[in-house]
Amino acid sequence: MKDEQTPPITARLLLQAYASGVFPMAESAGDREIFWVDPKRRGIIPLDGLNVSRSLRKAVLRQDHRVAVNTAFRATVAACADRSETWINDEILDLYCELNQLGFAHSVEIWADDELVGGLYGVCIGGAFFGESMFSAKRDASKIALVHLVARLREGGFGLLDTQFVTDHLKSLGAVEISRSKYHKLLNTALNLNANFWALPRGAEPYSVLQRTTQTS
Repeated sequence: MKDEQTPPITARLLLQAYASGVFPMAESAGDREIFWVDPKRRGIIPLDGLNVSRSLRKAVLRQDHRVAVNTAFRATVAACADRSETWINDEILDLYCELNQLGFAHSVEIWADDELVGGLYGVCIGGAFFGESMFSAKRDASKIALVHLVARLREGGFGLLDTQFVTDHLKSLGAVEISRSKYHKLLNTALNLNANFWALPRGAEPYSVLQRTTQTS
């Protein structure tokens, strides 16, 4: 008698999982097994609570970079996975690229000349954005990407920016930890919003982007 095999994870199943409040991870890049995570405590960044320090504000306004959306999605995910410990394996990479092609996943990228030096990516359903990972090859690059993401979500009428977990880095930017039950309430509300990820123009000026964020220290 053959062992029953776990059915493969598809892009449709992945969307259903996010809408139910769970997300996938692998133990490492080389581990082919994917498991589902439903934390008891969930990290979010309130969209009216992003902390933009003076130094970050200056970084956003500098003319030494440009911001793009979805021009190098696979490269952004691959860069997020390019570290000693990662939960992104090849199957996860391919699944998110498929979600990007279907319009449900987006990357915010920071470029210096023709080099991708930072960015982030995540999944978008209704008025919820599920931030997956970010990377920086240049100082403040991922933070700049986050400022642009929050401005885009605020402009588009989103209700939730999920960070999954809270790290010291994210806490410094305004992330907070909430209970699973509170998270599910926020999620259910956000999923029913008619949000628009593209309400903010791709080439929005830095001053305009900063005006759409709120908390400055």
